[in-house]
Amino acid sequence: MSATVTETAPAGTAPTTRDDRRPRAAAVLALARFEAREMFHQIPVFAMLVLYLAYTCWQLWSGREPMDDFPALQDADRATQDRPVLLAVAVLVCANRAVLRSRRRGTDQSFAVLLMEPWRRTAAHALSVVPVAVVTALVVALDFTCTALKPGAVGHGSPAELAVGPLTVLLAGVLGVLLARLVPSVFAAPLFVVGGLVLATLLSAALSDARWLRWLWPVVTDSGTEPLPSDLLGRPAAWHALYLAGVAAALACAAVLAAGGRTRLVAAVTVAALAATGAGVAGQSSGEPAGLIAAREKASVSPEKVQSCRTHGRDAYCAYPEWTGRTAEWAEVVKRVRSLTGGGAAGTRLTVRQRLDARYGLDADTTLEPSRTPGRVTVGTRWGGTRVPEFAVAVASVLVAGDENAMSGDTCDARVVTVMWLALGAESDPMAAFRRVRLDDRTSGSGIALTPTNPLGMTAQQADVIRELLEKPRYGVTAKVKAHWAELVSPKTTTARAAELLDVPVPEGADACRA
Repeated sequence: MSATVTETAPAGTAPTTRDDRRPRAAAVLALARFEAREMFHQIPVFAMLVLYLAYTCWQLWSGREPMDDFPALQDADRATQDRPVLLAVAVLVCANRAVLRSRRRGTDQSFAVLLMEPWRRTAAHALSVVPVAVVTALVVALDFTCTALKPGAVGHGSPAELAVGPLTVLLAGVLGVLLARLVPSVFAAPLFVVGGLVLATLLSAALSDARWLRWLWPVVTDSGTEPLPSDLLGRPAAWHALYLAGVAAALACAAVLAAGGRTRLVAAVTVAALAATGAGVAGQSSGEPAGLIAAREKASVSPEKVQSCRTHGRDAYCAYPEWTGRTAEWAEVVKRVRSLTGGGAAGTRLTVRQRLDARYGLDADTTLEPSRTPGRVTVGTRWGGTRVPEFAVAVASVLVAGDENAMSGDTCDARVVTVMWLALGAESDPMAAFRRVRLDDRTSGSGIALTPTNPLGMTAQQADVIRELLEKPRYGVTAKVKAHWAELVSPKTTTARAAELLDVPVPEGADACRA
């Protein structure tokens, strides 16, 4: 004769025997699958998912700038985090409405005769959000994988950074379930979204420097002007992922508890979720370690101590470890610029050194000082697009003036014309490159040409001469530059004289510096 062991159930719930635990767990999973299908059929979720996938594909294949053809993967993983935010909002609202469906349709009394308790139905609703998070993870994986497979990709991505997008969607959906149990009104979720956005804006403005507060938000994007080496980022990505997972689990447990779930399993999961949340908060709120600060200082002030150099032709190319494979791209630009030079510039040995300023973290927008070392050219950690002609200007400046500092700022002699011709003359579309390298995207008027360090100023008359040269056949101008090289690189030669030597119209006021 066999006996059935019966556990004492909390008030308001049906007794649970060992024999019926497995069927009830199967029922919860069945309901979760049904609600997951319903979730994908909701117009807001479906529309946001399609929009998210379409935008990601467009960014991958046609929507990015030329600089994105040479991505740094330690930045690419963070770029996947803010795109699922709209999907997360849609999941929050739709999960909330799904829990309140029976209340809206007046069928709550019908559920009272079922064996599945309210807290088990709540658990099923929380689990129904998981498939949407999984789909989000697949889109994130597609995005990052396609980026990593690009020939110009460098660096290393972080799985913890990639997990933020899916965890945000999961967290939002579970939050919608909890709101439905605490405030059984369809207006609670939209009001919470609006109120949350307002509160986030106010707190961000008032406490923007508080590290612990910044990392309490699901998505924390640090966007610097130049990528940093992976070991200098200093982002507590793993702790943040643990924090998000812990919060999502804690909110799910809170929803189950609010619906009457008082089992040992729920209590154990709640304790574990709170412990994970606390550990994540503590880990992500701590300041930057002394070792990281010292490493940033070393990489910024003494890059030669952490770099390795490669030789291409007669020149040396020194880069941080993750960028050593890009030296061939730099060498091709140097070769192109040098082919247009005359005199002794063709035999000048250059040292191209990668430089950055990581001392102030990812958000800092710093400007590198031009090098005073003869023959040294600075190159940054970002490449492609406008960075190519900017580097070409730096190379031409050193070949013409000897070092970067000699040509920084406003220079009113012929050397500006010579530098810009050397930098842009061998481009496939010189005029387009001229527009890109100027800060104002114009080809006329006074302006500045960007370089990896200080910009190069030019007068309106110098811009006119440069434009005329770039519109002429390259071989003809190249011959004149080589023939008059010594005079064109002299600081005593005026812009008007350069125009005469290169056989282009002399602009009015070509000898006057701009005010």
